[in-house]
Parts: sequence; C-alpha cells; structure tokens
Amino acid sequence: DFKNMLERDRLESKKISKTQSVTSQIDRDLGADNVHIGPSDYVAWLDDRKWAFVRLEGKAFGDVPLSLEYKLEVWDSPNSAGIIIDALRAAKIAKDRGIGGPILSASSYFMKSPPVQYSDDEARIAVENFINGTVER
Repeated sequence: DFKNMLERDRLESKKISKTQSVTSQIDRDLGADNVHIGPSDYVAWLDDRKWAFVRLEGKAFGDVPLSLEYKLEVWDSPNSAGIIIDALRAAKIAKDRGIGGPILSASSYFMKSPPVQYSDDEARIAVENFINGTVER
C-alpha cells in the first residue's frame, strides 16, 4: 500500500477521503484552513510502519489557548486485519440473508468513505442492529 504513494495522482484522493473521514465526526465545520490530514509519501526505511503526527488546538477554561501534539506509530499490515475480518463477517451475514448491494450500516462503521456517513456511535448501533436482524442494511 505504501508504494501506492509514489503515484502522485492517488495522493489527492487519499487526502480527501482521510479528511472527510475525520471531519465527518465533528458536529461543526472547522473550515478548510483549520484541518490538514493527508498521506505523505513512501519512506523506504519505515518498512511497514506508519507514523502520524497530530496537533490539536483549542481553548481551555477562561478562553486560554491549549494545544496537544503527539506521534502515533503503527505497523500497517496487521493494523486493519480486525476491521477486514468484521467486514467479511457482515458480508457473510448479508449473503446468508440474500441481501445484495452495499450494506450501509457495515460500510459506515468499517470504511473511511462509506456511501452514507454516520457518527461513530450511530454507525456502531446501526451495524449491531444489522447483525441482530432488526434492520436490513
């Protein structure tokens, strides 16, 4: 997946999907100038690791500026294995029920850019309802 970063045409679509995935979980528009989320590049010496540098800014009590910075490092290949397994389980449930097409609840819960975006809490409830059979998709 990392070598895909060498294809510059893909970087823009990855930046859009990553930004939408994060900003969709915030209940107000932060403005394009206040959010920067995106892939960087293929870095050979990182092997299968991904690094994320995160900076959050806000206001504390008394309108005092507050910021937090951290670095997250993960091994990429196993990072999404659990999500893939659960997505396959949802697909199997749909197949067993004779349902075709997108499973909106599962897509919203498991994927970065689903056909319909719910908040994380709404998506979890929707996919649990799908698993329990109380909603079709």
